[in-house]
Amino acid sequence: MGWFDSLNTPITDWHGRRVWIVGASSGIGAALAVELDARGARLALSARNAAALRDLAATFRDAIVLPLDVTDAGAFTPAMMQILDAWGGLDLIILNAGTYTPLRAWDLTTDTARQTVHTNLLGVMDGVAAVVPQLILQGHGAIAIVGSVAGYRGLPKALAYGPSKAALINFAETLYLDLAPKGVSVFIINPGFVATALTAQNDFEMPALISAENAAARIVRGFAGGAFEIHFPQRFTRVLKLLRLLPDRVYFKLIARGTGL
Repeated sequence: MGWFDSLNTPITDWHGRRVWIVGASSGIGAALAVELDARGARLALSARNAAALRDLAATFRDAIVLPLDVTDAGAFTPAMMQILDAWGGLDLIILNAGTYTPLRAWDLTTDTARQTVHTNLLGVMDGVAAVVPQLILQGHGAIAIVGSVAGYRGLPKALAYGPSKAALINFAETLYLDLAPKGVSVFIINPGFVATALTAQNDFEMPALISAENAAARIVRGFAGGAFEIHFPQRFTRVLKLLRLLPDRVYFKLIARGTGL
């Protein structure tokens, strides 16, 4: 039996668990904060919107508010130092901050592309870099990265968003190979369509759309299962996984037909 046989250490008992949620001011992040507070976790909450974080934290028993902008590479380490000062360690970081702008090829600008990649990919890498030394020192802990099924294969209007999420999936896989032997779990969370301010920009019908609260509950169940990838709702994500296996010619025709291109 090798270290790869067990994948991640399941997380089932949240009482007193030290959790840092980045991107906690709204959507899935805020819903996760509510869910984990109810289960007894100790929370550190980060996002750019300090007022929203304070309002959310005021509803919890005890939460640390650490406003930061994930596009500021120097913001994570001071925040991590505050967490260590308060808690002495960290059990789980959930890197959920992200941005999305629907884009077709003729809408692409370098500013939009750079903002998307900086927020969705480089911001996650900076967060990971800030916590990995402590997690390795502890010999335990977990990193959870929120990707998307848009990272599975190319999809219309995801010209910058999709590649950033595809890169996150690859990043998480490589991270797992490095950290699992050191006792540190790595989860990649790939939701389908979740009702948030970002998906509200879409002008098409979103199949299998679920609420942020539903998504949070599914993520917590995924942590309990210990799998590397947490994806949902599976009636939708399993179809997309099958589409990944199709030859390019068949895939492009099906997507074009299914999306009305």
